[in-house]
Amino acid sequence: MAYQTYASRPPEDEGPGPLARIRAGYGLRGPRRERHVLSREELGALAVPVGDDGVVIGEDPQRQTAVLGLFRPTAYDVVLVGGVWTAQLIALRAAATGARVAVETARPQVWAQLAQAAGGGQPCLTVHQIGRLGAQGASVSAPVLVVRDLGPRPPRSRLSATPWQSTLTVLPYLDPRAARVLNAADLVGVQRVSPQEAEVIGRVLSLGGQDVATLPTLGDDLTLWATRIRQQYVRTEPGAVERQQLGPARRVD
Repeated sequence: MAYQTYASRPPEDEGPGPLARIRAGYGLRGPRRERHVLSREELGALAVPVGDDGVVIGEDPQRQTAVLGLFRPTAYDVVLVGGVWTAQLIALRAAATGARVAVETARPQVWAQLAQAAGGGQPCLTVHQIGRLGAQGASVSAPVLVVRDLGPRPPRSRLSATPWQSTLTVLPYLDPRAARVLNAADLVGVQRVSPQEAEVIGRVLSLGGQDVATLPTLGDDLTLWATRIRQQYVRTEPGAVERQQLGPARRVD
């Protein structure tokens, strides 16, 4: 990122009367103050933290911000083997970035209160019964997150894969026949699971033995996010408003 220094200059002559401060097409002039000036030596100390674009989901073990890049010019499928608390937090944060969230669920009562609270009354998060979710019309200016909370054996989605539309499928636990869902995912999040589930997940995602042994011991606020070439543990801490709406982190619904 390039920075440019400016020499300070005296205030411009505003001319007589308040109307002289009005510039055609620009409105009123603000207060006239000297510009901030940095020397070349001082520029080296100026830093602007810039991370990946996406939805903040917590911190990694180095306490760096962990970001989930949900919205892309191609369809993106995420599977979360975990609790609805984490899925709802992701949905809230996705809505906060300006995305629309559509939830297809077998338990609408779990999502109804969140839908009312999200967006300050705006319909940014909607809840739909199984099989009643239609095309969402996602675009670069209106990305969409589809959350499928349909139990351990979700039916195949009727929605066509489209750019700028991501799908988050929530599995409360790993059904023996759910390997196809994991295999089809671009990204998998795993919270605390049984040792038997950890073995299956380890084979599908090519996890090391240490990760397989760790999965049954994870705390409620920890998730392993993994592809077949990279794994990252993330600790998720809700903000004050999120805690008020969702309560503390929990794995079991």
